[in-house]
Amino acid sequence: MTAVLLKDKNLLSFDDHWPIMQPIILKLLHQEAVSRTEWQDLFWLVHIVCLWDDKGPPKVYSNLQENILDFIRQAQSNVLAHQEDQALLKAYIVEWRKFFTQCNYLPMPFGQLEGALAGKSASVQKKSKTEESAVRKLMLDSWNQSIFSNIKQRLQNSAMKLVHAERNGEAFDSQLVIGVRESYVNLCSNTDDKLQIYRENFERAYIDATEAFYREKAPEYLEANGVQNYMRYADQKLKEEEQRGLKYLESYSGSIQALNECCVEYLVTVFKEVILAECPGMIKNNETEKLQLMFKLMDRVPDGIAPMLKDLETHIISQGLADMFSSADIITQDSEKYVEQLLELFRRFSKLVKEAFSDDPRFLTSRDKAFKQVVNDVSVFRLELPSKQKGVGNKTQPESRCPELLANYCDMLLRKTPLSKKLTSDEIETKLKDVLLVLKYVQNKDVFMRYHKAHLTRRLILDTSADSEKEENMVEWLRDVGMPADYVNKLARMFQDVKVGEDLNQHFKDTHRNKGSLSDSINIKILNAGAWARGTERVQVSLPLELEDFIPEVEEFYRQKHNGRKLQWYHHMSNGTITFSNMAGKFDLDVTTFQMAVLFAWNQRPFDKISLENLRLATELPDPELRRTLWSLIAFPKLKRQVLLFSPEVKSPKDFEDGTHFWVNQDFSLIKNNKPQKRGKLNLIGRLQLSTEKSKEEDNESIVQLRILRTQEAIVKIMKMRKRITNAQLQTELVEILKNMFLPSKKMIKEQIEWLIEHKYMKRDKENINVFIYMA
Repeated sequence: MTAVLLKDKNLLSFDDHWPIMQPIILKLLHQEAVSRTEWQDLFWLVHIVCLWDDKGPPKVYSNLQENILDFIRQAQSNVLAHQEDQALLKAYIVEWRKFFTQCNYLPMPFGQLEGALAGKSASVQKKSKTEESAVRKLMLDSWNQSIFSNIKQRLQNSAMKLVHAERNGEAFDSQLVIGVRESYVNLCSNTDDKLQIYRENFERAYIDATEAFYREKAPEYLEANGVQNYMRYADQKLKEEEQRGLKYLESYSGSIQALNECCVEYLVTVFKEVILAECPGMIKNNETEKLQLMFKLMDRVPDGIAPMLKDLETHIISQGLADMFSSADIITQDSEKYVEQLLELFRRFSKLVKEAFSDDPRFLTSRDKAFKQVVNDVSVFRLELPSKQKGVGNKTQPESRCPELLANYCDMLLRKTPLSKKLTSDEIETKLKDVLLVLKYVQNKDVFMRYHKAHLTRRLILDTSADSEKEENMVEWLRDVGMPADYVNKLARMFQDVKVGEDLNQHFKDTHRNKGSLSDSINIKILNAGAWARGTERVQVSLPLELEDFIPEVEEFYRQKHNGRKLQWYHHMSNGTITFSNMAGKFDLDVTTFQMAVLFAWNQRPFDKISLENLRLATELPDPELRRTLWSLIAFPKLKRQVLLFSPEVKSPKDFEDGTHFWVNQDFSLIKNNKPQKRGKLNLIGRLQLSTEKSKEEDNESIVQLRILRTQEAIVKIMKMRKRITNAQLQTELVEILKNMFLPSKKMIKEQIEWLIEHKYMKRDKENINVFIYMA
């Protein structure tokens, strides 16, 4: 374009420019080819009109509007020529998309027109990014007013019919529905809410149509096919509708969410009770795939899985206890079988939760809650703990014996037993970890620790540990699973004592080796009373003279090493080996100190018969311990020929009378392959060690007393921190503090609160008796 031509154009008016502009505009509207020269001319002509002709811009806008309306009227005629729904939609979408495409191109040459219409200088005029072009707005508004507003209801209804047809399995071009949705979205002139028309019309119609469809179809399917088939149907339809929604609805979250809520309501929530009624039977029959489907459906419904959680708990408790009852005769006698039974139950229920509920935390919590009830149930195993609280008498409070049996099982794994000998180190570790898993569910963990410590004491003193490394690992594992620190620290101290004691023992032997004493054949274990002692029990016994004479030597040796420390001899924790000779042969017997004291009564008179009364005088043992010790020598389960014989016959040690006579069995020998042996070794210690009648009672009483002290300590700790607290809050915090040791009963909490009030540690608020106040 030459400079002269430009000058000539500048002299022309709007009426001279428009005939050149209009053909280009019509070509653009009809999507006909426009050359680069024509495209550039249109920009230039609009510029000239806006710059030199004051009346030009309104005329350009007016004429442009007329051209656009003409085009739209022609498009409307093309659309309305079709009566059938699909044809109408197809024609509309063809015309709409052709027009909408030009909405992006046609406004470009008229950018300067907007400023001119607003009275702004071309050099000043700037448009924000969010501000819509006046020409584009003109085009969309014209389409909306001329065609869309007139037929939108018909378009919408036709689109919903197609979606309905698709739900019934009929195929059609999905672009027809998508095109209708796009026009709803793009024709909204509300700049604050571009989706207003879409949401109020298309989205609402779509969701209403969905509701109407499933309100009719879902009940029919359920009635015809049953609940379990219906669940598959509902799951499939929910997936289909979600995919359909992503295709036909605007992809903002609110739209899809509204559709999902509608589908869940009419496919699941309406039938919630009917579906959930199947749950208990499915859990009982281990129908994991069906449960998984039910879980998936019910998890979409508010509180939908709550009944499923309850059904799972009920099943675990009833099935767990039923299994325990059915094998009660075996598991009450065998701690290994008991633990294996519990673990088998836990694995079975865990597998159910994993396969049916994908280890969802809510179902895992229900499993834990129910399994805890099975573990702590007192129907099969009951431990009676004495209570001597003021005003209570001697009533007992039953607890599960589970912790005691778990401790026994640990002992079998850690001690040299047939069980531990046939297992590898890794297998023992796995089984110990299994015990710790069950222990997590035990409420009275302090009982486990009490028994575990007793067994550990026995193993360390008798040197019967199968693996010392495993012993120490077990202590750390107990710490890792949250066992009380003071308990675990005492166990750790026991190992330190044993190691220190070994060095001390060796030094003692070296010192006394040439003095002609028993030092080479005696091992001493000097232990810390705080870590090892169990109660105050020290049983009186008359030792053989060789041992009596040896005691002062040990005490003198220790006094020189540690001035000011006092030794206390725990004979009931001691043991030794004696040689028994008779006509049949010579046998080494591992015995407790009590058994040794009894057998030494015959050392100078091997063929005499000695009465119970005389044995009591000779040994100085308390009557219950003497009876139990004698019974272990006359009725040792593994022996065919017992060490001692007696007369008259009795069925239990309680039936012994002062006149009952005992004598050494001169025909005693060890029987192997039904043949008497001339040599051999026999361990008679069994499970006697550390378990006297008195110590059992003391153990149980000390558990109760320790619980009382722990409860008092925890209450004072809470009161000191809170200063003022309600009864309910105090109980909640108290249980939280003590739960790793034991679960305090409401009765115990009440008694200890009263004790602390009585002793001025706290008081009740005068205005509210349910509020406590700390007293410094």
